[in-house]
Amino acid sequence: MAATVGLREEVPVRLDWATVAAQCAWAGEQTRSFLVVPAVRLLVLLSLAMTVMILLEKLFVAAVCYAAKAFGHRPESRYKWGPIAASACKTGGDDEEDGIVVVGSGSGSGAFPVVLVQIPMYNEREVYKVSIGAACALEWPSDRMVIQVLDDSTDPVVKELVKTECQRWKGKGVNIRYEVRGNRKGYKAGALKQGLMRDYVRECKFIAMFDADFQPESDFLLRTVPFLVHNPDIALVQTRWKFVNSDKCLLTRFQEMSLDYHFKFEQEAGSIVYSFFGFNGTAGVWRISAINDAGGWEDRTTVEDMDLAVRTALLGWKFVYVGAVKVGSELPSTFKAYRFQQHRWSCGPANLFKKMLLDILRKKKVSFWSKLHLLYDFFFVGKIAAHMVTFIYYCFAIPVSVFFPEIQIPLWGVVYVPTVITLCKALGSPSSFHLVILWVLFDNVMSLHRIKATITGLLDTRRVNEWVVTEKLGDANKTEPAMEGLDDVQVIDVELSTPLVPKLEKRRTRLWDKYNCSEIFVGTCIIICGCYDVLYAKKGYYIYLFIQGLAFLVIGFEYIGTRPPSIE
Repeated sequence: MAATVGLREEVPVRLDWATVAAQCAWAGEQTRSFLVVPAVRLLVLLSLAMTVMILLEKLFVAAVCYAAKAFGHRPESRYKWGPIAASACKTGGDDEEDGIVVVGSGSGSGAFPVVLVQIPMYNEREVYKVSIGAACALEWPSDRMVIQVLDDSTDPVVKELVKTECQRWKGKGVNIRYEVRGNRKGYKAGALKQGLMRDYVRECKFIAMFDADFQPESDFLLRTVPFLVHNPDIALVQTRWKFVNSDKCLLTRFQEMSLDYHFKFEQEAGSIVYSFFGFNGTAGVWRISAINDAGGWEDRTTVEDMDLAVRTALLGWKFVYVGAVKVGSELPSTFKAYRFQQHRWSCGPANLFKKMLLDILRKKKVSFWSKLHLLYDFFFVGKIAAHMVTFIYYCFAIPVSVFFPEIQIPLWGVVYVPTVITLCKALGSPSSFHLVILWVLFDNVMSLHRIKATITGLLDTRRVNEWVVTEKLGDANKTEPAMEGLDDVQVIDVELSTPLVPKLEKRRTRLWDKYNCSEIFVGTCIIICGCYDVLYAKKGYYIYLFIQGLAFLVIGFEYIGTRPPSIE
Protein backbone atom coordinates (compact mmCIF):
# COMPACT_ATOMS: atom_id res chain seq x y z
CA MET A 1 0.00 0.00 0.00
CA ALA A 2 2.82 2.40 0.93
CA ALA A 3 4.59 1.57 -2.33
CA THR A 4 1.47 2.47 -4.32
CA VAL A 5 1.20 5.86 -2.62
CA GLY A 6 4.85 6.57 -3.26
CA LEU A 7 4.40 5.67 -6.92
CA ARG A 8 1.51 8.13 -7.27
CA GLU A 9 3.59 10.87 -5.73
CA GLU A 10 6.44 10.24 -8.14
CA VAL A 11 4.32 10.20 -11.33
CA PRO A 12 3.47 13.85 -12.31
CA VAL A 13 -0.01 14.65 -13.59
CA ARG A 14 0.26 16.16 -17.05
CA LEU A 15 -2.50 18.46 -18.37
CA ASP A 16 -2.97 18.46 -22.13
CA TRP A 17 -3.56 22.17 -22.69
CA ALA A 18 -4.14 21.70 -26.38
CA THR A 19 -7.03 19.34 -25.63
CA VAL A 20 -8.48 21.72 -23.03
CA ALA A 21 -8.26 24.60 -25.48
CA ALA A 22 -9.96 22.53 -28.17
CA GLN A 23 -12.75 21.53 -25.80
CA CYS A 24 -13.26 25.15 -24.69
CA ALA A 25 -13.34 26.27 -28.31
CA TRP A 26 -15.89 23.59 -29.12
CA ALA A 27 -18.05 24.59 -26.13
CA GLY A 28 -17.80 28.24 -27.11
CA GLU A 29 -18.78 27.45 -30.71
CA GLN A 30 -21.77 25.41 -29.52
CA THR A 31 -22.85 28.23 -27.19
CA ARG A 32 -22.47 30.73 -29.99
CA SER A 33 -24.39 28.62 -32.51
CA PHE A 34 -27.23 27.39 -30.31
CA LEU A 35 -27.62 30.20 -27.78
CA VAL A 36 -26.03 33.55 -28.67
CA VAL A 37 -26.83 33.71 -32.38
CA PRO A 38 -30.50 32.63 -31.95
CA ALA A 39 -30.89 35.14 -29.10
CA VAL A 40 -29.49 38.02 -31.15
CA ARG A 41 -31.52 36.95 -34.19
CA LEU A 42 -34.68 36.87 -32.04
CA LEU A 43 -33.89 40.36 -30.74
CA VAL A 44 -33.47 41.61 -34.30
CA LEU A 45 -36.77 40.04 -35.41
CA LEU A 46 -38.67 41.45 -32.43
CA SER A 47 -37.07 44.83 -32.98
CA LEU A 48 -38.03 44.83 -36.65
CA ALA A 49 -41.61 43.91 -35.73
CA MET A 50 -41.87 46.71 -33.16
CA THR A 51 -40.24 49.16 -35.56
CA VAL A 52 -42.92 48.39 -38.14
CA MET A 53 -45.60 48.89 -35.46
CA ILE A 54 -44.16 52.30 -34.67
CA LEU A 55 -43.94 53.17 -38.38
CA LEU A 56 -47.62 52.33 -38.94
CA GLU A 57 -48.60 54.37 -35.90
CA LYS A 58 -46.61 57.40 -37.10
CA LEU A 59 -48.09 57.19 -40.61
CA PHE A 60 -51.63 56.87 -39.21
CA VAL A 61 -51.16 59.86 -36.89
CA ALA A 62 -49.72 61.99 -39.71
CA ALA A 63 -52.56 61.00 -42.07
CA VAL A 64 -55.22 61.90 -39.48
CA CYS A 65 -53.69 65.29 -38.70
CA TYR A 66 -53.18 66.32 -42.30
CA ALA A 67 -56.67 65.14 -43.26
CA ALA A 68 -58.16 67.15 -40.41
CA LYS A 69 -56.20 70.18 -41.51
CA ALA A 70 -57.26 69.76 -45.14
CA PHE A 71 -60.96 69.44 -44.25
CA GLY A 72 -60.95 72.14 -41.59
CA HIS A 73 -61.67 69.83 -38.65
CA ARG A 74 -60.98 72.26 -35.85
CA PRO A 75 -62.23 71.64 -32.28
CA GLU A 76 -64.74 74.47 -32.69
CA SER A 77 -66.29 72.64 -35.65
CA ARG A 78 -66.48 69.26 -33.91
CA TYR A 79 -67.94 70.52 -30.65
CA LYS A 80 -70.27 73.31 -29.61
CA TRP A 81 -68.37 76.43 -28.77
CA GLY A 82 -69.31 80.04 -28.18
CA PRO A 83 -68.22 82.94 -25.98
CA ILE A 84 -69.79 83.07 -22.52
CA ALA A 85 -71.68 86.37 -22.34
CA ALA A 86 -68.74 88.26 -23.80
CA SER A 87 -70.23 91.59 -22.81
CA ALA A 88 -70.14 90.59 -19.16
CA CYS A 89 -66.36 90.46 -19.33
CA LYS A 90 -66.04 94.23 -19.41
CA THR A 91 -68.80 95.22 -16.99
CA GLY A 92 -68.40 96.29 -13.44
CA GLY A 93 -65.35 98.34 -12.46
CA ASP A 94 -62.24 96.90 -14.00
CA ASP A 95 -59.03 97.35 -12.06
CA GLU A 96 -56.19 98.25 -14.43
CA GLU A 97 -53.55 98.66 -11.75
CA ASP A 98 -50.06 97.70 -12.92
CA GLY A 99 -51.43 97.19 -16.41
CA ILE A 100 -53.36 94.07 -15.38
CA VAL A 101 -57.09 94.01 -16.03
CA VAL A 102 -58.94 92.29 -13.17
CA VAL A 103 -62.48 91.70 -14.37
CA GLY A 104 -64.97 92.89 -11.81
CA SER A 105 -68.18 91.29 -10.60
CA GLY A 106 -70.59 92.97 -12.98
CA SER A 107 -74.26 92.22 -13.33
CA GLY A 108 -73.60 89.68 -16.05
CA SER A 109 -70.95 87.65 -14.24
CA GLY A 110 -73.51 85.05 -13.19
CA ALA A 111 -73.34 83.64 -16.71
CA PHE A 112 -69.78 82.55 -15.98
CA PRO A 113 -69.18 79.29 -14.11
CA VAL A 114 -66.93 79.39 -11.05
CA VAL A 115 -63.43 78.26 -12.02
CA LEU A 116 -60.70 77.08 -9.67
CA VAL A 117 -57.12 77.74 -10.81
CA GLN A 118 -54.62 75.43 -9.11
CA ILE A 119 -50.85 76.05 -9.04
CA PRO A 120 -48.90 73.31 -7.23
CA MET A 121 -45.41 74.39 -6.12
CA TYR A 122 -42.32 72.89 -4.51
CA ASN A 123 -39.36 75.18 -3.74
CA GLU A 124 -40.04 77.22 -6.90
CA ARG A 125 -37.94 80.24 -5.97
CA GLU A 126 -37.05 81.09 -9.58
CA VAL A 127 -40.52 81.02 -11.13
CA TYR A 128 -43.19 81.51 -8.45
CA LYS A 129 -43.81 85.18 -9.30
CA VAL A 130 -44.31 84.54 -12.99
CA SER A 131 -46.86 81.75 -12.56
CA ILE A 132 -48.85 83.53 -9.83
CA GLY A 133 -48.83 86.79 -11.78
CA ALA A 134 -50.02 85.08 -14.98
CA ALA A 135 -52.85 83.31 -13.12
CA CYS A 136 -53.98 86.55 -11.48
CA ALA A 137 -54.05 88.24 -14.91
CA LEU A 138 -56.57 85.76 -16.36
CA GLU A 139 -59.64 87.47 -17.80
CA TRP A 140 -62.60 86.16 -15.81
CA PRO A 141 -65.05 87.80 -13.42
CA SER A 142 -63.28 88.16 -10.09
CA ASP A 143 -66.22 86.72 -8.15
CA ARG A 144 -66.26 83.62 -10.41
CA MET A 145 -62.62 82.59 -10.09
CA VAL A 146 -60.56 81.23 -7.20
CA ILE A 147 -56.77 80.93 -7.49
CA GLN A 148 -55.30 78.26 -5.26
CA VAL A 149 -51.54 78.13 -4.68
CA LEU A 150 -50.63 74.69 -3.27
CA ASP A 151 -47.23 75.18 -1.69
CA ASP A 152 -45.38 72.01 -0.68
CA SER A 153 -42.08 73.85 -0.28
CA THR A 154 -39.70 72.54 2.35
CA ASP A 155 -37.55 75.68 2.27
CA PRO A 156 -38.92 78.23 4.76
CA VAL A 157 -37.50 81.18 2.79
CA VAL A 158 -39.26 80.12 -0.40
CA LYS A 159 -42.43 79.43 1.56
CA GLU A 160 -42.42 82.97 2.95
CA LEU A 161 -41.76 84.48 -0.48
CA VAL A 162 -44.67 82.60 -2.06
CA LYS A 163 -46.98 83.50 0.82
CA THR A 164 -46.01 87.17 0.57
CA GLU A 165 -46.69 87.15 -3.19
CA CYS A 166 -50.14 85.67 -2.63
CA GLN A 167 -50.94 88.25 0.02
CA ARG A 168 -49.84 91.01 -2.35
CA TRP A 169 -52.27 89.90 -5.02
CA LYS A 170 -55.00 89.37 -2.46
CA GLY A 171 -54.54 92.98 -1.45
CA LYS A 172 -55.35 93.96 -5.03
CA GLY A 173 -58.71 92.24 -4.83
CA VAL A 174 -57.78 88.90 -6.40
CA ASN A 175 -59.48 85.87 -4.82
CA ILE A 176 -56.28 83.92 -4.17
CA ARG A 177 -55.75 81.27 -1.49
CA TYR A 178 -52.39 80.13 -0.17
CA GLU A 179 -52.58 76.50 0.97
CA VAL A 180 -49.95 74.37 2.72
CA ARG A 181 -50.10 70.93 4.28
CA GLY A 182 -48.15 69.14 6.97
CA ASN A 183 -46.47 66.56 4.71
CA ARG A 184 -45.76 65.79 1.07
CA LYS A 185 -47.68 62.52 0.93
CA GLY A 186 -48.58 61.71 -2.64
CA TYR A 187 -46.40 64.56 -3.96
CA LYS A 188 -48.26 66.55 -6.62
CA ALA A 189 -51.30 64.24 -6.65
CA GLY A 190 -51.58 64.54 -2.89
CA ALA A 191 -51.44 68.33 -3.02
CA LEU A 192 -54.08 68.53 -5.79
CA LYS A 193 -56.32 66.07 -3.97
CA GLN A 194 -56.17 67.98 -0.71
CA GLY A 195 -56.73 71.25 -2.54
CA LEU A 196 -60.06 69.96 -3.85
CA MET A 197 -61.21 69.20 -0.29
CA ARG A 198 -61.40 72.86 0.70
CA ASP A 199 -64.91 74.13 1.45
CA TYR A 200 -64.77 77.00 -1.04
CA VAL A 201 -64.07 74.54 -3.89
CA ARG A 202 -67.62 73.15 -3.66
CA GLU A 203 -68.88 76.14 -5.64
CA CYS A 204 -66.41 75.52 -8.50
CA LYS A 205 -67.43 73.59 -11.62
CA PHE A 206 -64.13 73.57 -13.50
CA ILE A 207 -60.49 73.53 -12.56
CA ALA A 208 -57.57 74.95 -14.57
CA MET A 209 -54.14 73.54 -13.68
CA PHE A 210 -50.75 75.13 -14.22
CA ASP A 211 -47.34 73.97 -13.05
CA ALA A 212 -45.19 76.61 -11.40
CA ASP A 213 -43.30 77.58 -14.58
CA PHE A 214 -46.38 77.92 -16.82
CA GLN A 215 -47.62 81.32 -17.99
CA PRO A 216 -51.11 81.25 -19.57
CA GLU A 217 -52.25 84.12 -21.74
CA SER A 218 -54.92 86.33 -20.21
CA ASP A 219 -57.68 84.91 -22.49
CA PHE A 220 -56.89 81.27 -21.62
CA LEU A 221 -60.14 80.61 -19.74
CA LEU A 222 -62.25 82.50 -22.28
CA ARG A 223 -60.98 80.17 -25.04
CA THR A 224 -61.12 76.85 -23.18
CA VAL A 225 -63.96 76.84 -20.65
CA PRO A 226 -66.71 77.27 -23.32
CA PHE A 227 -65.96 73.74 -24.57
CA LEU A 228 -66.87 72.40 -21.14
CA VAL A 229 -69.88 74.69 -20.69
CA HIS A 230 -71.51 73.80 -24.02
CA ASN A 231 -70.55 70.09 -24.13
CA PRO A 232 -71.51 68.20 -20.95
CA ASP A 233 -69.78 65.01 -22.14
CA ILE A 234 -66.31 66.66 -22.28
CA ALA A 235 -64.16 66.16 -19.17
CA LEU A 236 -60.88 67.76 -20.23
CA VAL A 237 -59.65 70.56 -22.47
CA GLN A 238 -55.90 70.27 -23.05
CA THR A 239 -53.90 73.10 -24.60
CA ARG A 240 -50.48 73.17 -26.19
CA TRP A 241 -47.20 74.03 -24.53
CA LYS A 242 -44.83 76.60 -25.97
CA PHE A 243 -41.34 77.12 -24.63
CA VAL A 244 -39.77 80.36 -23.49
CA ASN A 245 -36.21 78.98 -23.44
CA SER A 246 -36.16 76.61 -26.42
CA ASP A 247 -33.21 78.49 -27.96
CA LYS A 248 -31.07 78.37 -24.83
CA CYS A 249 -29.00 75.33 -25.91
CA LEU A 250 -29.13 72.20 -28.04
CA LEU A 251 -30.71 70.25 -25.19
CA THR A 252 -33.73 72.55 -25.09
CA ARG A 253 -33.99 72.54 -28.90
CA PHE A 254 -34.12 68.74 -28.91
CA GLN A 255 -36.83 68.78 -26.25
CA GLU A 256 -38.83 71.29 -28.24
CA MET A 257 -38.67 69.05 -31.32
CA SER A 258 -39.92 66.02 -29.38
CA LEU A 259 -42.70 67.87 -27.58
CA ASP A 260 -43.84 69.76 -30.69
CA TYR A 261 -44.43 66.43 -32.41
CA HIS A 262 -46.24 65.11 -29.35
CA PHE A 263 -48.65 68.04 -29.25
CA LYS A 264 -49.10 68.77 -32.95
CA PHE A 265 -49.61 65.15 -33.98
CA GLU A 266 -50.09 62.65 -31.15
CA GLN A 267 -52.43 64.76 -29.02
CA GLU A 268 -54.25 66.11 -32.06
CA ALA A 269 -54.85 62.65 -33.56
CA GLY A 270 -56.00 61.23 -30.23
CA SER A 271 -58.48 64.04 -29.84
CA ILE A 272 -59.85 63.70 -33.38
CA VAL A 273 -60.14 59.92 -33.64
CA TYR A 274 -60.70 58.67 -30.10
CA SER A 275 -61.59 61.80 -28.09
CA PHE A 276 -58.85 60.56 -25.76
CA PHE A 277 -55.20 61.33 -25.06
CA GLY A 278 -52.98 61.49 -22.02
CA PHE A 279 -53.45 64.57 -19.87
CA ASN A 280 -50.15 66.46 -19.76
CA GLY A 281 -50.55 67.41 -16.11
CA THR A 282 -50.72 71.15 -16.73
CA ALA A 283 -52.17 73.78 -19.09
CA GLY A 284 -55.52 72.00 -19.09
CA VAL A 285 -59.04 72.55 -17.75
CA TRP A 286 -60.98 69.72 -16.07
CA ARG A 287 -64.63 69.29 -15.19
CA ILE A 288 -64.53 68.70 -11.44
CA SER A 289 -67.48 66.29 -11.56
CA ALA A 290 -65.50 64.10 -13.99
CA ILE A 291 -62.54 64.00 -11.60
CA ASN A 292 -64.85 62.96 -8.76
CA ASP A 293 -66.59 60.45 -11.01
CA ALA A 294 -63.24 58.78 -11.71
CA GLY A 295 -62.35 58.55 -8.02
CA GLY A 296 -60.18 61.66 -7.73
CA TRP A 297 -56.41 61.92 -7.79
CA GLU A 298 -54.34 58.77 -7.18
CA ASP A 299 -50.71 58.73 -6.06
CA ARG A 300 -49.95 55.10 -6.92
CA THR A 301 -47.62 56.14 -9.79
CA THR A 302 -45.51 59.16 -10.74
CA VAL A 303 -47.91 59.99 -13.61
CA GLU A 304 -50.99 60.98 -11.65
CA ASP A 305 -52.17 63.00 -14.67
CA MET A 306 -52.20 60.00 -17.01
CA ASP A 307 -53.75 57.82 -14.31
CA LEU A 308 -56.68 60.22 -13.95
CA ALA A 309 -57.06 60.56 -17.72
CA VAL A 310 -57.27 56.78 -18.29
CA ARG A 311 -59.75 56.23 -15.44
CA THR A 312 -61.91 59.08 -16.71
CA ALA A 313 -61.85 57.80 -20.30
CA LEU A 314 -62.93 54.34 -19.12
CA LEU A 315 -66.11 55.95 -17.80
CA GLY A 316 -66.98 57.30 -21.25
CA TRP A 317 -65.89 60.93 -20.84
CA LYS A 318 -64.42 62.77 -23.84
CA PHE A 319 -61.28 64.89 -24.14
CA VAL A 320 -60.57 67.70 -26.58
CA TYR A 321 -57.18 69.12 -27.54
CA VAL A 322 -57.08 72.80 -28.53
CA GLY A 323 -53.72 73.38 -30.19
CA ALA A 324 -54.46 77.00 -31.03
CA VAL A 325 -54.22 77.91 -27.34
CA LYS A 326 -50.57 77.92 -26.25
CA VAL A 327 -49.17 78.26 -22.74
CA GLY A 328 -45.58 79.33 -22.13
CA SER A 329 -43.36 77.10 -20.01
CA GLU A 330 -39.73 76.41 -19.23
CA LEU A 331 -37.76 73.40 -20.47
CA PRO A 332 -35.08 71.86 -18.25
CA SER A 333 -31.76 73.13 -19.55
CA THR A 334 -29.43 70.92 -17.50
CA PHE A 335 -28.93 67.31 -18.47
CA LYS A 336 -29.35 66.10 -14.90
CA ALA A 337 -32.79 67.72 -14.57
CA TYR A 338 -33.86 66.40 -17.97
CA ARG A 339 -32.71 62.88 -17.08
CA PHE A 340 -34.77 62.89 -13.88
CA GLN A 341 -37.78 64.14 -15.82
CA GLN A 342 -37.44 61.43 -18.46
CA HIS A 343 -37.15 58.74 -15.79
CA ARG A 344 -40.49 59.86 -14.35
CA TRP A 345 -42.14 60.16 -17.75
CA SER A 346 -40.97 56.68 -18.83
CA CYS A 347 -41.28 54.75 -15.57
CA GLY A 348 -44.72 56.07 -14.62
CA PRO A 349 -46.64 55.03 -17.78
CA ALA A 350 -45.11 51.54 -17.73
CA ASN A 351 -46.05 51.12 -14.08
CA LEU A 352 -49.55 52.45 -14.76
CA PHE A 353 -49.92 50.00 -17.66
CA LYS A 354 -49.09 47.13 -15.34
CA LYS A 355 -51.53 48.29 -12.67
CA MET A 356 -54.43 49.11 -15.00
CA LEU A 357 -54.20 46.26 -17.52
CA LEU A 358 -56.87 44.11 -15.87
CA ASP A 359 -59.09 47.12 -15.10
CA ILE A 360 -59.10 48.11 -18.77
CA LEU A 361 -59.88 44.56 -19.91
CA ARG A 362 -62.74 44.18 -17.41
CA LYS A 363 -64.36 47.54 -18.13
CA LYS A 364 -67.71 47.03 -19.87
CA LYS A 365 -68.59 50.67 -20.40
CA VAL A 366 -66.07 51.18 -23.21
CA SER A 367 -66.03 49.51 -26.61
CA PHE A 368 -63.60 46.85 -27.77
CA TRP A 369 -61.92 49.36 -30.11
CA SER A 370 -61.41 51.85 -27.29
CA LYS A 371 -59.78 49.14 -25.19
CA LEU A 372 -57.61 48.13 -28.14
CA HIS A 373 -56.52 51.73 -28.63
CA LEU A 374 -55.69 52.13 -24.95
CA LEU A 375 -53.77 48.88 -24.58
CA TYR A 376 -52.07 48.60 -27.97
CA ASP A 377 -51.65 52.09 -29.39
CA PHE A 378 -51.53 54.31 -26.31
CA PHE A 379 -49.70 52.07 -23.85
CA PHE A 380 -47.82 49.29 -25.69
CA VAL A 381 -46.62 51.09 -28.81
CA GLY A 382 -46.40 54.61 -27.36
CA LYS A 383 -45.12 53.95 -23.83
CA ILE A 384 -43.44 50.52 -23.93
CA ALA A 385 -42.27 49.51 -27.42
CA ALA A 386 -41.06 52.99 -28.40
CA HIS A 387 -38.70 53.13 -25.41
CA MET A 388 -37.58 49.50 -25.57
CA VAL A 389 -36.91 49.16 -29.30
CA THR A 390 -34.89 52.36 -29.59
CA PHE A 391 -32.16 51.07 -27.30
CA ILE A 392 -32.42 47.34 -28.00
CA TYR A 393 -32.36 47.74 -31.79
CA TYR A 394 -30.30 50.84 -32.56
CA CYS A 395 -27.87 50.68 -29.63
CA PHE A 396 -27.50 46.92 -29.09
CA ALA A 397 -28.78 44.59 -31.82
CA ILE A 398 -27.32 46.50 -34.80
CA PRO A 399 -23.89 47.05 -33.17
CA VAL A 400 -23.64 43.45 -31.90
CA SER A 401 -24.72 42.00 -35.26
CA VAL A 402 -21.32 42.91 -36.75
CA PHE A 403 -19.81 40.01 -34.78
CA PHE A 404 -22.17 37.47 -36.41
CA PRO A 405 -21.90 37.08 -40.20
CA GLU A 406 -24.94 34.78 -40.20
CA ILE A 407 -27.18 37.60 -38.93
CA GLN A 408 -28.16 39.83 -41.82
CA ILE A 409 -30.51 42.74 -41.10
CA PRO A 410 -32.54 43.74 -44.18
CA LEU A 411 -31.80 47.13 -45.67
CA TRP A 412 -35.38 48.29 -45.15
CA GLY A 413 -35.01 47.63 -41.42
CA VAL A 414 -31.72 49.50 -41.12
CA VAL A 415 -32.35 52.46 -43.45
CA TYR A 416 -35.82 52.88 -44.94
CA VAL A 417 -38.13 52.33 -41.97
CA PRO A 418 -36.05 54.35 -39.47
CA THR A 419 -35.76 57.17 -42.01
CA VAL A 420 -39.52 57.36 -42.55
CA ILE A 421 -40.16 57.30 -38.79
CA THR A 422 -37.66 60.12 -38.31
CA LEU A 423 -39.18 62.21 -41.08
CA CYS A 424 -42.67 61.75 -39.61
CA LYS A 425 -41.48 62.94 -36.20
CA ALA A 426 -39.58 65.84 -37.76
CA LEU A 427 -42.86 67.20 -39.17
CA GLY A 428 -43.58 68.65 -35.74
CA SER A 429 -40.70 71.15 -36.03
CA PRO A 430 -39.98 72.04 -39.68
CA SER A 431 -37.82 74.99 -38.63
CA SER A 432 -35.45 72.60 -36.82
CA PHE A 433 -35.12 70.11 -39.68
CA HIS A 434 -31.39 70.81 -39.96
CA LEU A 435 -30.97 69.32 -36.47
CA VAL A 436 -32.76 66.05 -37.22
CA ILE A 437 -29.64 63.84 -37.33
CA LEU A 438 -28.29 65.25 -34.06
CA TRP A 439 -31.76 64.93 -32.52
CA VAL A 440 -32.01 61.25 -33.49
CA LEU A 441 -28.55 60.51 -32.07
CA PHE A 442 -29.48 62.29 -28.83
CA ASP A 443 -32.80 60.44 -28.63
CA ASN A 444 -30.97 57.13 -29.00
CA VAL A 445 -28.70 58.08 -26.10
CA MET A 446 -31.69 58.97 -23.93
CA SER A 447 -33.22 55.57 -24.74
CA LEU A 448 -30.67 54.10 -22.32
CA HIS A 449 -32.40 55.89 -19.45
CA ARG A 450 -35.89 55.38 -20.83
CA ILE A 451 -35.52 51.62 -21.16
CA LYS A 452 -34.16 51.38 -17.61
CA ALA A 453 -37.09 53.46 -16.37
CA THR A 454 -39.60 51.40 -18.39
CA ILE A 455 -38.27 48.12 -16.98
CA THR A 456 -38.34 49.65 -13.50
CA GLY A 457 -42.00 50.52 -13.99
CA LEU A 458 -42.96 47.12 -15.38
CA LEU A 459 -41.15 45.24 -12.60
CA ASP A 460 -42.21 47.66 -9.84
CA THR A 461 -38.67 47.88 -8.48
CA ARG A 462 -36.98 50.27 -6.05
CA ARG A 463 -37.00 53.52 -8.07
CA VAL A 464 -40.55 53.09 -9.36
CA ASN A 465 -41.98 55.90 -7.23
CA GLU A 466 -38.94 58.17 -7.34
CA TRP A 467 -40.17 61.74 -7.70
CA VAL A 468 -37.68 64.51 -8.36
CA VAL A 469 -39.38 67.77 -9.31
CA THR A 470 -37.89 69.17 -12.51
CA GLU A 471 -35.42 71.91 -11.61
CA LYS A 472 -36.19 75.37 -13.00
CA LEU A 473 -33.54 78.02 -13.52
CA GLY A 474 -35.94 80.91 -14.03
CA ASP A 475 -35.45 81.27 -17.79
CA ALA A 476 -39.06 82.40 -18.04
CA ASN A 477 -38.24 85.46 -15.95
CA LYS A 478 -35.38 86.40 -18.25
CA THR A 479 -37.33 86.07 -21.49
CA GLU A 480 -40.76 87.47 -20.64
CA PRO A 481 -40.59 91.27 -20.39
CA ALA A 482 -44.38 91.38 -20.22
CA MET A 483 -44.23 90.09 -16.68
CA GLU A 484 -41.75 92.73 -15.51
CA GLY A 485 -43.00 95.38 -13.14
CA LEU A 486 -45.73 93.17 -11.68
CA ASP A 487 -44.16 93.14 -8.25
CA ASP A 488 -43.16 95.78 -5.79
CA VAL A 489 -41.94 93.36 -3.15
CA GLN A 490 -38.21 93.26 -2.47
CA VAL A 491 -36.80 89.80 -3.04
CA ILE A 492 -34.06 88.83 -0.62
CA ASP A 493 -31.13 87.24 -2.40
CA VAL A 494 -30.71 84.04 -0.42
CA GLU A 495 -30.06 80.44 -1.31
CA LEU A 496 -32.48 77.58 -0.73
CA SER A 497 -31.82 75.95 2.61
CA THR A 498 -33.02 72.61 1.25
CA PRO A 499 -32.57 72.64 -2.54
CA LEU A 500 -34.29 69.94 -4.58
CA VAL A 501 -31.14 69.03 -6.46
CA PRO A 502 -28.12 69.88 -4.31
CA LYS A 503 -26.44 72.07 -6.89
CA LEU A 504 -24.98 74.69 -4.57
CA GLU A 505 -23.27 72.41 -2.09
CA LYS A 506 -19.53 72.43 -2.44
CA ARG A 507 -18.14 68.94 -1.96
CA ARG A 508 -15.52 66.65 -3.40
CA THR A 509 -16.86 65.19 -6.65
CA ARG A 510 -16.08 61.58 -7.36
CA LEU A 511 -15.28 60.57 -10.92
CA TRP A 512 -18.42 58.44 -11.31
CA ASP A 513 -20.54 61.33 -10.01
CA LYS A 514 -18.95 63.92 -12.27
CA TYR A 515 -19.55 61.99 -15.49
CA ASN A 516 -22.30 59.74 -16.81
CA CYS A 517 -20.48 56.42 -16.70
CA SER A 518 -23.25 54.35 -18.27
CA GLU A 519 -23.23 56.53 -21.41
CA ILE A 520 -19.42 56.38 -21.57
CA PHE A 521 -19.50 52.57 -21.30
CA VAL A 522 -22.18 52.11 -23.98
CA GLY A 523 -20.49 54.62 -26.28
CA THR A 524 -17.14 52.84 -25.96
CA CYS A 525 -18.74 49.47 -26.75
CA ILE A 526 -20.49 50.84 -29.84
CA ILE A 527 -17.24 52.36 -31.12
CA ILE A 528 -15.50 48.99 -30.61
CA CYS A 529 -18.25 47.39 -32.70
CA GLY A 530 -17.62 50.01 -35.37
CA CYS A 531 -13.91 49.23 -35.39
CA TYR A 532 -14.64 45.51 -35.78
CA ASP A 533 -16.97 46.28 -38.68
CA VAL A 534 -14.23 48.27 -40.43
CA LEU A 535 -11.55 45.62 -39.91
CA TYR A 536 -13.44 42.33 -40.24
CA ALA A 537 -17.25 42.33 -40.68
CA LYS A 538 -17.42 44.79 -43.61
CA LYS A 539 -21.19 45.26 -43.15
CA GLY A 540 -21.01 49.00 -43.61
CA TYR A 541 -22.52 49.90 -40.25
CA TYR A 542 -19.36 51.60 -39.02
CA ILE A 543 -20.33 55.14 -40.03
CA TYR A 544 -23.49 55.00 -37.94
CA LEU A 545 -21.71 53.17 -35.10
CA PHE A 546 -18.90 55.71 -34.85
CA ILE A 547 -21.30 58.68 -34.87
CA GLN A 548 -23.69 57.10 -32.38
CA GLY A 549 -20.84 56.02 -30.11
CA LEU A 550 -19.44 59.53 -30.20
CA ALA A 551 -22.88 60.91 -29.24
CA PHE A 552 -22.90 58.66 -26.16
CA LEU A 553 -19.43 59.89 -25.20
CA VAL A 554 -20.34 63.57 -25.67
CA ILE A 555 -23.32 63.20 -23.34
CA GLY A 556 -21.37 60.93 -21.02
CA PHE A 557 -18.83 63.69 -20.45
CA GLU A 558 -21.64 66.26 -19.94
CA TYR A 559 -21.03 68.31 -23.09
CA ILE A 560 -24.71 69.10 -23.51
CA GLY A 561 -27.10 71.50 -21.86
CA THR A 562 -26.19 74.27 -19.46
CA ARG A 563 -24.31 73.91 -16.23
CA PRO A 564 -26.04 74.91 -12.98
CA PRO A 565 -24.39 77.62 -10.90
CA SER A 566 -21.93 76.41 -8.32
CA ILE A 567 -20.21 77.78 -5.28
CA GLU A 568 -16.62 78.81 -5.66
